[in-house]
Amino acid sequence: MQNSTLSKEHTELNEPALNILEEGLLHKIMLVFQLPTRLPALLVVALALVLAALAGAAWSLITNDDPMAQLVAVLLVLFMAADMTLLLTLPQQKVSYGPWKAQLFVLAVPRLAATMGVALIASWLKGNWSLWLFLAFQVAGTAAFIRGYFIEPFKLKLTAVMAFTDRLPLDTEPIRVLHISDLHVERLTQREARVLELAREAKPDLIVISGDYVNLSYNRDPETQRQVRQLLSQLSAPYGVFATLGSPPVDLRETVVPIFEGLTNVTLLRHGWQQVKLGNGRRLTVMGMDCTHDLPVDAGRLARLVAAAPHDAPQLLVYHSPELMPEAVEHQIDLYVCGHTHGGQVRLPLVGPIFTSSQLGRRFVMGLYRYGRTTLYVSRGIGLEGLSAPRVRFLCPPEMTLFTIMSNGG
Repeated sequence: MQNSTLSKEHTELNEPALNILEEGLLHKIMLVFQLPTRLPALLVVALALVLAALAGAAWSLITNDDPMAQLVAVLLVLFMAADMTLLLTLPQQKVSYGPWKAQLFVLAVPRLAATMGVALIASWLKGNWSLWLFLAFQVAGTAAFIRGYFIEPFKLKLTAVMAFTDRLPLDTEPIRVLHISDLHVERLTQREARVLELAREAKPDLIVISGDYVNLSYNRDPETQRQVRQLLSQLSAPYGVFATLGSPPVDLRETVVPIFEGLTNVTLLRHGWQQVKLGNGRRLTVMGMDCTHDLPVDAGRLARLVAAAPHDAPQLLVYHSPELMPEAVEHQIDLYVCGHTHGGQVRLPLVGPIFTSSQLGRRFVMGLYRYGRTTLYVSRGIGLEGLSAPRVRFLCPPEMTLFTIMSNGG
């Protein structure tokens, strides 16, 4: 069974005054698109009609084809009406619970961009090819909508990864660690039920969770907090479940930390470590930190944590973001698990992720990286961004990760 020691030398838990993520471009864009949520529904519909009319007027100016421009405007209205209808059904179908008014305008951006793109090349197209190309883009957008909202977010699978260390004795059984990241719960759905199913099927020695438990739109909602606690209470592993906190704007310390109070099956590590004895000479040092995204602050905290933790067993760092990978390599940490980027959540062919929300950009966006003795795995996570962000995944399905830590013989 477990024999652990919690470090007494915790770093101060005060957060930096400047919230790095809220100063970022992605957060500011989401806030702009969040503005329609304050408007009455009829006004939102009217604004959508205005956008379609403006697109038709722009088509007319570019192509000098008024009948085609009027048809394009009408068709845009129909496609946007379909978007609105589908968005309104999402909560009833227990698919997602984001603000439909905001998402409607986010989804309008690629529709309008495609429309203007076709208008610009319409003079080179013969006959009705400009109309057919316009329709092709709009139908493809609807198909991507359906896949992104209804299908891909629920294709949660288990990814198997092997990690090697010379801090594990030869001829001992591997250590199996299940990593869960970025739950972003709005309300419990079939996706969270699948989390519990995969956790049971994986049969890990221990489970680690690297933060972002609630959706940004619901991080002050008592019902969301209750449901997150309900979900966490059902996780179990022979040698424990260990958790850390995610991004400050998401995992509000005043609302998320209380979720863990009295939760006997989960240990919340805030700048601390536990050494877990798994029997047969196997030990694992689990180190957990709050994430602030203030890299100098978090790098200093990591240095103090590594100095305090034992080095006679494999070290596992659980931290929300991949942004400390250069420091993890310097400290020779064996395994570093994180999420935060969602793998981009929306990835385009040849382009990759549109956003990563990481200060390191695309340097560590998803998957497996090995530098020196350090193995990093950046999970695509489970849930979805909040505020005005569409609750979609595209070419970036959710995942949980099962690590098998083995001796490499030193």
